[in-house]
Amino acid sequence: MDLVIRNARLSSGELTDIGVVAGRIAAIQPGLAADAPVYDADGCLACAGLIETHIHLDKSRIVDRCAPEPGRSPKSMERVAAVKHSFTQQDVYDRASRTLEECIKWGTTRMRTHVELDAGVELRSFEAIEQLRRDYAWAIDLELCVFPQESLTDNPRSDALIVEALKRGAKVVGAAPNYDPDKAAHVHRIFDLAREYDVDIDMHLDSGNSPDDMDIHLVCDLTEKYGLSGRVAVGHGCKYSTMPLADLKVLARRIADAGVAVTVLPATDLFMQGRDQECNVRRGLADANLLCDHGVNCSISSNNILNPFTPMGDGSLIRMANMQANVCQISSPHQFRDCFAMLTDRSAQLMNLKDYGIAVGNPADIVIVDAVSPEQAIAEIRAPLAAFKRGIRTVTRPRAQLHKPG
Repeated sequence: MDLVIRNARLSSGELTDIGVVAGRIAAIQPGLAADAPVYDADGCLACAGLIETHIHLDKSRIVDRCAPEPGRSPKSMERVAAVKHSFTQQDVYDRASRTLEECIKWGTTRMRTHVELDAGVELRSFEAIEQLRRDYAWAIDLELCVFPQESLTDNPRSDALIVEALKRGAKVVGAAPNYDPDKAAHVHRIFDLAREYDVDIDMHLDSGNSPDDMDIHLVCDLTEKYGLSGRVAVGHGCKYSTMPLADLKVLARRIADAGVAVTVLPATDLFMQGRDQECNVRRGLADANLLCDHGVNCSISSNNILNPFTPMGDGSLIRMANMQANVCQISSPHQFRDCFAMLTDRSAQLMNLKDYGIAVGNPADIVIVDAVSPEQAIAEIRAPLAAFKRGIRTVTRPRAQLHKPG
């Protein structure tokens, strides 16, 4: 053995040892006999590493260079667009690496980052994040989703840039039809590109303050038409939170039947939605637990950190899940457990990861959380104490200590 993690508590509550050989889990059993370096988990929760399915590394940490928010209408896209021309490859790399390191410290071992491609930034962000992917492979597996933030059907340069990025190996293609004058054509084009380059789809979809004019129906139809069940995800879905419960349940079953996954983004959706109101402001946050109860696969993610869409954030996915549970009035243990799954197993399913989980043969990507159960981790925002990537420790976070008098 190269490493033994002793006294690890699985999500089932079982205490066990985990043995690692050549970067993979080789044994899972109590009292494992092995002459190897030891990490004592001391009864804390072990999981297969947290997964961030939807984040924007390329435009993180720019709130200080953007114009101030002009009032109740945040004009976030316009404020970001106004500074994107100033993004150099080194600038994107430096900002993104700081954000990525914070995510790693909070236990993220796999990530899908959305990268904007348009004439304002060309391929500079893509090239920076590609370099980041290579440089941080010791701690995290990074997957790029390329998409046109600032329209597509009337923006041929964005289309050409997306094609070039897909030719260079981008694994996922995304969309933002809300910002396109022809939303349906935008969605159709992304499905065409996904089929041509055999990549998955992950769209920004259905942000807004009412259930009118939703794009999810077209996405479900095309997913079924082209046999892409399990390969399509949508992020945000704020409009779902504005629907009557009976209608929402019908929509949830439709999404589930089509095999489309939904990522909820608590920090951004709470910050951006309800801007048309001055009191009794709507939350605008889709109820991921309800969607899961009706068969939809859901994940919870950070989206933006320290930019005009979300001028806050520290990279903690457990904090995101706690926020989601708080806002959606989640209180039962099994629902907290479901929220934890939206950072782990369900996120792995969304990203079609076949080698994820605490199981013999899988990569030894293991995070030790200062909790005895997934429920406690979410309810109390418990921090990771250690992280391992392919059996090599990448993070150590000591517990805080009280120094009592005497």
